[in-house]
Amino acid sequence: MDSTVLSLRIDGELLERLRGHAARRGMSVQDYVARTLIREDFDERFKTAVEETEKFYGASDAPRDRTDPDLAQVRPSAGIA
Repeated sequence: MDSTVLSLRIDGELLERLRGHAARRGMSVQDYVARTLIREDFDERFKTAVEETEKFYGASDAPRDRTDPDLAQVRPSAGIA
């Protein structure tokens, strides 16, 4: 995997907060920021995948009553009999 340098200019107060968060996790500030960005990117990609899946299966915006068998969420079998 290639890596590239990203240079940021941030204010001192933010840097101190980042140092504190990173220290609690036993990480460097650079590793903490990179992991935070990776997690945020994953969250965005996951949200998009869920939305696309709902579009594909025609998910309704109407709330479902999970106690009513006729309205319970239907799980696709993915062709498994």
